[in-house]
Amino acid sequence: MLPVRADYEAVCSDFVWDIPVHFNIGVDVCDKWADDPDRLALIYRRRDGSRRDYSFAQIKRLSNRFANVMARHGIRRGDRVGILLPQSPETAIAHVATYKMGAVAVPLFTLFGVEALEYRLGNCAAKALVTDMEGARKIAEIRDLLPALEYVYVVDGKPDRCFDFKSLSAEASDHFDPVHTRADEPALIIYTSGTTGQPKGALHAHRVLLGHLPGVEMSHDFFPQDGDVIWTPADWAWIGGLLDVLLPAWHHGVPVVAHRFEKFDAQAAFGLMAEYGVRNAFLPPTALKMMRAAGDESAAGYTLNLRSVASGGETLGTELMEWGRRVLGVTINEFYGQTECNMVVSSCSVMMDPKPGIMGRAVPGHRVAVIDGDGYEVSQGQMGRIGVRVPDPVMFLEYWRNPAATQAKFVNGWLLTGDMGEMDEEGYIRFVGRDDDLISSAGYRIGPGEIEDCLIGHPAVRMAGVIGKPDPVRGQIIKAFIVLGDGVKPGPGLADDIRDFVKTRLAAHEYPREIAFVDHLPMTTTGKVIRRDLRDMA
Repeated sequence: MLPVRADYEAVCSDFVWDIPVHFNIGVDVCDKWADDPDRLALIYRRRDGSRRDYSFAQIKRLSNRFANVMARHGIRRGDRVGILLPQSPETAIAHVATYKMGAVAVPLFTLFGVEALEYRLGNCAAKALVTDMEGARKIAEIRDLLPALEYVYVVDGKPDRCFDFKSLSAEASDHFDPVHTRADEPALIIYTSGTTGQPKGALHAHRVLLGHLPGVEMSHDFFPQDGDVIWTPADWAWIGGLLDVLLPAWHHGVPVVAHRFEKFDAQAAFGLMAEYGVRNAFLPPTALKMMRAAGDESAAGYTLNLRSVASGGETLGTELMEWGRRVLGVTINEFYGQTECNMVVSSCSVMMDPKPGIMGRAVPGHRVAVIDGDGYEVSQGQMGRIGVRVPDPVMFLEYWRNPAATQAKFVNGWLLTGDMGEMDEEGYIRFVGRDDDLISSAGYRIGPGEIEDCLIGHPAVRMAGVIGKPDPVRGQIIKAFIVLGDGVKPGPGLADDIRDFVKTRLAAHEYPREIAFVDHLPMTTTGKVIRRDLRDMA
C-alpha cells in the first residue's frame, strides 16, 4: 500500500515495491479473506432491481467448484478461458477460478459481434468459454470456425453443444488446491480496443494486479478507508473495470457493487450510487460527460456519499472538474495508462493541487518520462512521446503471438505508450494526444483533447470530436464534429458562435475552421472517440 503522507515527494520516497516470487490473483483477491464468513465481497443489483450479496467465503466456495468443473474437463495451466459476461457474480467467479487453476482469463465484451468474438477467441485459441444464453447464440454461429474451443459453459441455460455452469458447479467439490503460480506467470489476455488497427492481445502476468495498486490507491485518495464501497459503469471486460476496480478492491477486501446498465443513464447512475452508499467510483470521461449533459437536476433528490471519484481514458477539462465539485461533491482525480501498462500517472486531490487538463504525476513506483523518438528524455515543457521505464510490474509481458508488434512497443529501455505529452518542472504531465491524432496547422502542433474540452463547455454542445483535415495552405485545418444538446438546432450562426467561443478561450490558431453537426460520434466500446473514422468522414 502507498504510505499515507501529506505530500507527493514523501509518498514517493517512502514507497518500495514488494513483489513476491510466487503470487496468484485468485488466491489474493478471494481466499485470503474467506476465513471471515461475513466479510462482504459483492453487492449485486439484478436487472429487476433486487439485491443479492455475496461474501468472500461464498466466492471462494463457488470459484473452487467451477475450477473443479474445468479441471475435470481437462482445462490445464496455461489454457485460455474466455469470459463473455456482463458485470455479474458469475463473471467474478469465472475469473477467480481461472486464476486459481493457473489458466489464462480472456475477458470479452458482451456487445461484441460474431466477427469480433471469432477474431479474439481464434487468436488466443481459447479452450473454454463462460457465457450466458445471449453469448451462446453468438458463439453458435462461429463455433465451427473455432477448432480449439471445446467447452462452452452457460450460466443461465444449456443450449446445444454447451454445458450448464450452475448444475455442474453444484455437483462439484468445494475444495480446490490453487496452482502455485509465479508472479511473472501469464494470468490474462486483454485485447486492445483497436483504435489503431486490428486489436492486439496484451498478455499480463499475475503481478499486474500488484502493479495496479499504487495507482488505484492514489487516484482514490489513499484507498481503502473504513466504509469504502466501490462501483464503476465500466464493463469488467476492460482493464478499467477489471483491474482498476474489481480486483484491486478485492485485494483490499473492499465490497464492489455490480450492475449492468443496458444503456448508461445519468439519473440511474446517481440513483444507484445513492441507494448502495457508493463511496468510490471510477467514472470514465464519457460517463461524466453524459451525466453533466443531463443537467444538475438529474442528481436532484439523491444523497450521495462519495469520498473519491477517479477517471481515465481521456483528459478532463475545467468544465468537468468544476461540475464534479458542484454535483458530485469531490475533486475528480484523473489517471492515465493503457491496456499494456496501466495506472502509471495520477492526480490525488488530498496531496497535490489539481490542474485542469493535466493528468497528474507519475504514480510512486513507476518512472514516466517524455522522450524523443530515440528514447531520450526531452527538456521540460517540450512535447514528446510519453514513455514508461522498463521493468515495471504493471507492464504487459507481450502481445499474444505478435513478436513484431511487441518489439515495436519498446525503445531504449522505455515502453512507448503511443501518446504525446509534456512535463513541467514539478513533474506534472499534460496529455496532448495520440501521436497519430496530433494536428499540424500552419506550423503549430495541436492536440485535439484541449479543443474538445473547450467545445463541451459551450452550452449548446453535448459531445465533440476534433481532427486535422488536409489543407493545401496550412497543411491541416482543425475540423470539429459536434453532437448538440437536446432541442438545439444547428445552423451557420451557431457554428460561428462556437468558433468564437473557442477562439476567445484557447487561442486564435486553435479554433475549428470547419464544424460539422452530427447525430453521434464513432466510439470504441470503451467510449473513446475513433478519430480515424472522423478523418475518413472529413
